[in-house]
This record gives sequence, structure tokens and C-alpha cells, in this order.
Amino acid sequence: MSSETLMEKPASGKCRCRTQSWYIVFISFLLWFTLYMIYLYSTSVTFSKRDYSLAVSNDTAVLDSSESFLVRDDETEDSSRVGDVNVVDNVEDENDTDSKTEEKPVEELSEDEEVYRAIKSLLVEDQNEIEPEETETNSGKRKENGVTEQKKGTENVAELGDDNAENQEKRKEETAKGKGTANVAELKREDNAEDQDQEKRNEEQTAKRKEAANHLEKLRGEYVEDRAAKGKGTANDEDQGKRKEDRATEQKETADHLEQLRGEYIKDRAANGKGTANVLERRREDNADDQGKRDKAKRKGTANVSRQHKADNAEEQPVEKLPIVKSQTERTRQSRRETRNKPVDLSDPVKEKRIEKAVVEPRRARARPDQCSGRYIYIHNLPRKFNQDLLDTCRSLSFWTDMCECASNLGLGAPLPADDKLYSRTGWFNTNQFLLEVIFHNRMKQYRCLTKDPSVASAIYVPYYAGLDVGRYLWDPDGFMRDYDAVNIVKWLASRPEWKRMWGRDHFLVAGRINWDFRRNPKNESDWGNELLNIDEARNMTTLVLESSPWNYNDFAIPYPTYFHPSRDSEVFQWQNRMRRLRRRFLFSFAGARRPHRHESIRNELIDQCLATRRRCRFLECDKTRKCHKPAYVLKLFQSSIFCLQPPGDSYTRRSIFDSIVAGCIPVFFHPGSAYVQYIWHFPKDYSKYSVFIPESDVKSGKANIERILQRISRERRAAMRDEVINMIPSVIYADPSSRLRQTEDAFDLTVKGVLDRIERVRNQMKEGKIVNYEFDEEESWKYFACGKLGPHEWDVYFSRKIGKHAL
Repeated sequence: MSSETLMEKPASGKCRCRTQSWYIVFISFLLWFTLYMIYLYSTSVTFSKRDYSLAVSNDTAVLDSSESFLVRDDETEDSSRVGDVNVVDNVEDENDTDSKTEEKPVEELSEDEEVYRAIKSLLVEDQNEIEPEETETNSGKRKENGVTEQKKGTENVAELGDDNAENQEKRKEETAKGKGTANVAELKREDNAEDQDQEKRNEEQTAKRKEAANHLEKLRGEYVEDRAAKGKGTANDEDQGKRKEDRATEQKETADHLEQLRGEYIKDRAANGKGTANVLERRREDNADDQGKRDKAKRKGTANVSRQHKADNAEEQPVEKLPIVKSQTERTRQSRRETRNKPVDLSDPVKEKRIEKAVVEPRRARARPDQCSGRYIYIHNLPRKFNQDLLDTCRSLSFWTDMCECASNLGLGAPLPADDKLYSRTGWFNTNQFLLEVIFHNRMKQYRCLTKDPSVASAIYVPYYAGLDVGRYLWDPDGFMRDYDAVNIVKWLASRPEWKRMWGRDHFLVAGRINWDFRRNPKNESDWGNELLNIDEARNMTTLVLESSPWNYNDFAIPYPTYFHPSRDSEVFQWQNRMRRLRRRFLFSFAGARRPHRHESIRNELIDQCLATRRRCRFLECDKTRKCHKPAYVLKLFQSSIFCLQPPGDSYTRRSIFDSIVAGCIPVFFHPGSAYVQYIWHFPKDYSKYSVFIPESDVKSGKANIERILQRISRERRAAMRDEVINMIPSVIYADPSSRLRQTEDAFDLTVKGVLDRIERVRNQMKEGKIVNYEFDEEESWKYFACGKLGPHEWDVYFSRKIGKHAL
């Protein structure tokens, strides 16, 4: 039984249309499924483009430069800061491209929906064919409706084409408005080429759409004729079977044609995306070529992009409004919030190329110069018996003084009780002068340029407490014990590989006593001190002592420890200002004791002159009362005096020199060996700026009257000398080892500088193959180091022979 027979109305009045309903449902499912797949594809394209626009904004924020310029809107008077010129070009170009690529899917899908809407009309007509009998009138009406709908579809296609042209013109205007770079003319030529390519692609798409519309119109005409033939009752089984087969074939061809159109649409969209990527890459390369020119223009301050943009647009075409480009913070705030926890999608070739560009061109950090170059110091790790064990057995260090209390607080001793009239509340300790080795060692631990690699060190520090070691046996007649540790430390150092690099000439140590305590004659074991500085290997080292020998070149004097050890720069400045404001009652003063059994000493004459003056001099007796060992008495004496007498004592130097400088008292010297040839790294070379010199021979013979000499000095000179002495305070104090001064250099800092300079000079002499210290005779060391030249000198009478400590 044929399909026409089944579609005829039976005699009973009921319709047998089961087969026809199944056919309509199947066709409907295919069409709706095709439309649903197209909708899913259009949705995925739209969201992918949105993700791409977000990625472009993120990448633009990454590539943004720290330098910026202003782009101002002429109408709204609003201005925003834009990053580097190169980045702005990329951002604007990418925004233009994004606007193009986002508009195209909407236009394309709307046109395809018109085509599919025409097919949907066929489905509606099939559903209306459920009635068994159709008249010629109905058939004619459907034919007319089909023709009308076909005309409407053609008109819609034409209207969409016009809309597409209008949209293209709008995009051109927006692109022209969005140009904000210096290369407007070049970009415009590129845009014209792109517009021509886009017009060609649009013409091809319009031709394909017309072809599809013609094909649908043909199908519609055949469909109408077929339905008209069925209405006339010309049902033939064989013809009906052929028509059915032709109808199936035509439907299959229609589906294939739609699939072909869909494939062409996908390829066209891919070509557009690839073209966008090529445009971005080409513009990025052009911007890279012009980067040097733009950098040079920015350095000169002449690259005003907004003005250049207006000038170019005035020549080419008028621009109604400049785009307001958001600042770096505004551009990245929203994108960072949206993509903070999202992984970067590298599937997009344009995005992948942008990220690769950002990684390939990182901003290189400038290499900072090594601030410690030439200043590195390596600390030897000595056996404990040479330093720490001496502090552990501090009870045996002295028979008269509790050295355990003196060694507390990193060698500073116990803090002084509060006394606002004499000193500040912090930074003052009861420091023993023989703890210099401990203080220096603890300060060296805080040195900024320490190294654990001796091969890169400019100097090597030997933390041997030589003064504490020899102090235990100074009054022991057995010379073997005094030399025991000294000989062992030299042997230990000579066996180390660091020693062989310069044979110990880059080594230095601190001995917290005067040099005479370490220069015993090897032939006389009953003499004073040990022979540390007379050992051949030790003579290569630089030794820092409280008082150096004028006739030897391997030991250098550094200041005695005082009671003042500040932990901050502000404490130093406050103390200096306090000393400037003091009113001093006495012209001069002296703290010390007589030397009745020392005929060469001038102390007796100084004390007699001080006592003979009326309220001009203040004398502090140190023999019986031991007030000189109490900081309060010493500081009170020096703070109330303008000049402080500093004659030689048991040796050339004395601690009182530095206590008087800290108190702002001008020192008066009687021998050049007391200061002028000693502390060459800490005192000014022009001694007349900070001190008064009176030859001791004049005092001994009675020619010099101390009071008259000091009264002759004018007030202006006194004030200048006192200011110079107060300015010297930082250079004669040792800061608290538990802290570090930032702005001032103390005695430790100046000592380290002097040691490094000396070792560097010796190193250069060895490289040149010269003999170390070949320039002068060792007995004239004081003249070379203090004066910088040899030959006759006014002080030769003081250093014509090695008078030693007992000759004073």
C-alpha cells in the first residue's frame, strides 16, 4: 500500500496518518538538533572571546611601564595616566581587534538563523498538513505564503547586509578614534589593508548566503509543486516512491549543504582569529623596532604622545574625541579580582605569544657594587686557651683588681650609677683599661664585612688576649711562664695555610697593654714582660697596643678605653652638645701622683706649680686616696677645667689623655711621644689645633710657668681648640659592642681602616718584589709614620736614643 493510499480519508471518516506523523517528528528532531548545536557553538565562541579580552587586559597590565603620560578627553575634560608608549599601542590595537572579533559572531549567527528560520517554516507547513484532504485553494494559499516568506527572507538578508556595512563603518570610526600612538599614519594604512580583506570576506559570505537562499527557494518551489500534485489526487505508487526517494535525497543534500556552510563559517572565524594574531604580532614587532626611538624621546622629555596624536589627526582627519585610557591600577583591579585564582589558558595562540613576550623581556636589576670589596676580614678560630679560658679563670688575672667584674658586659665592666650632673644616664661603664682586647674582639664580631673564607679576606684577625695572658706573670721572676703562650700562639699561626699566603703580614692582633710589656730582651729572662713582639714570625704581624714604640714599625698605638661607650649616635651628639655648654671654673688641672724616685720626671714640678696658683689650678691626688680610679672624681675634675696637664707617667702615654678629651678639656703635652707620634689614625696631624705643647726641659729647668703660658692664649683660640677637642670625642671612644653606630666612626672603625691600609701597602710592596718598609730605617719609624718624611726634625732630641720606659 502506497503512502498516498494511507493519506486518503477512509469511508469511516477516520484518518490513518501514523506514518506521516512519524516522518514529521523525525524531520523536526533533525532540524531542532541542528539549531541547538549551532547555538552551543555560537555560545562557546562568544565566551572564548570574552576570556581572550580579559587575558589581553591582564597581559597589558603586566607589560605596563613605570613611566606614564596623560591622555585627555577634550569633551569631558577627563584625563588618565597611561603607561609606556609601546604598551598603549598594544592595548589600543588589541581593544580594536577584540571589538571586531566580538561583533562578528553575533552578525554571522543572526544571518544563519534567518536561513534556518526559512527551513523552520517548512516544518510549520508540514505540521499543518495533518488534515487528510487539501484543496487546490489551500495549496494555492500555501504556495503564496511560501513565496511571501521567501521574499521576506531575501529582504532580511539584504537588510542584514546593510547592517553589516553600517557596523563596519562604525568600527572604522571607533578604530580611528582609538588611535592614540605616535604611528597613526602607519597603523591607518594597515587598517585600510585589513578593511579590504574584510570586505572581500564579506562579499564571499554574501555570495554563499545568496546561493543558500536560492537553493532553499528551489526546494520550496519543488515542495509546493509536490503538495499541489498531491491535492489534485494524481497519486501513482511508482511516482510517489520516486518522489519520496527524491525528497529524501534533497533533504540529505540540504543537510549536507548546511553542514558545509557551518564548516565554512568555522574556517572563516578561525581565519579571522589568525589574522588578528598576525596583526598583533606585526604591530608588536613594529613597536619593538621603534622602542629605541621612543626611549630616547622620553629621556629628553619631548615625547608628548597626546599632542602628536592631535597634530597627526589634524592632517589626516578630524578626531572628535580621544579615548580615555584607564591607569594601570584601574585596568588591572577588576581583571586581577576576576582571574586571581584561575590558571592561565595557554590554548589561545595570541595570549600565549603575549605571555611569552612578557617572559622573554624581564626588567633586569642593576648589579650593586660590593661595598665590602677590599675590607673583608677573617677571624681565626683559636684554641680556647688563648682567649676564652683566660676569662673563665678571671680571678687569676690580677692580684689587686677583680677582673671578673671588669670583664662583664662584653668587657665594658659594671654600669656607672646614675649621676645627671656628671654624665648621661646610658652608655657609661666602669671600664678597666686592660680589657681592650676583649672589647675589640666583641666589636670585631659585629664588623660588617666579616668572611668565613680566608682566601677573599684582606686581613686576618688573631683574637689572642696577649695582655691578659702576660699580666698574670709580669711580677713572676720566671720568664719561661711569661713566654709560654706567646711562643705557642706564634707556632700555631705559622703552621696554618693562611699564614703562608703572605707569611703573616696580613695578620693583626690587639695587645691591651703598652708595647714595653711585650719587648723583653731574649737574653735577659728576669727583665720586664715577655718577648712576643721580638719573635721573628710575630714581627711580620701588625700589633695594636696602647702605646707603640717610636723605633719599631710593626706596632701601632690605639686609644685607651674610656668610661663612655654609647650605643646610639644620638648619645654621642647629646654628649658633645653638653660639653660645649659647660662653664669651666679652673684654668688648668692635674690628676696624678708624684714620682720622688724618678729624677727625670716633671710631675713634682707640675704639682708644685698647680698648688702655688690661687684658684687657677685644681689638683687631684691619686697616691693615697686612689680617687683617680673613681670615674666620678676624674670626670668632675676635667669638666671644670679648660686645660688638663698630661705629663708622661710610667711610660709616654696615660689613660687620662682620653678621659680629658671626652670631658672636653684641652690637653697639655710635654713630650711628643705622649700623643703626636702615637695615635696617627685617631688624632689630627696638626697638633696645635687641639693641644698645647710645652717642652719638658723648660719645665724641669724652671723656665716655663704653666699659668702664664696658658693665660696668654686668647679666648677665641681657646674656644676653637675646645671645639676641635669635642669633635675628636667619637674618634677616641669605643661604642658598645652590643650595638652599632650608624653615622659616626669610633676608635674601632678608624683602627680597622688604618690596619687595612697598612696591609694593602705591604701587599703591593710584595707584589712589586720590594722589601717591606724599605723606605726608612726602623729606628726612624716614628718620623716616617707621624710626619711622612725623613731628615732632621725638631723632635730628634726626644728620640735620639732608646730611652725605654725606665728612662722616663
